[in-house]
Amino acid sequence: MEIWINPACSKCRSAVSMLDEAGAEYTVRRYLEDPPTAAELEAVLERLGLEPWDITRTAEPIAKELGLKSWGRTAQDRPKWIKALAEHPKLIQRPIITADDGTTVVARDPETVRSVL
Repeated sequence: MEIWINPACSKCRSAVSMLDEAGAEYTVRRYLEDPPTAAELEAVLERLGLEPWDITRTAEPIAKELGLKSWGRTAQDRPKWIKALAEHPKLIQRPIITADDGTTVVARDPETVRSVL
């Protein structure tokens, strides 16, 4: 299992705590220090069944600078969104957990964390 976290995020700390309490074996990826590539983002989005705009933190200051709220949300716009996430990992919703079986979730609540245990 792998979890993408920002240690400053309370939801990330809570998810890590739950994994620890469950005795789960996992690898931590501090994605702000070790940003995912565009290819890794594509793979995670495919496993999530989501589009890049679905996992984008549009309230972040950099999102406002880039004008993300006005960007299109079509198949043609997808590469632009993925590029923005790869270049500005702070925009990525967190935490993201990928279980050993490939199941991937954005684990923003305890129920979702439990779903991958």
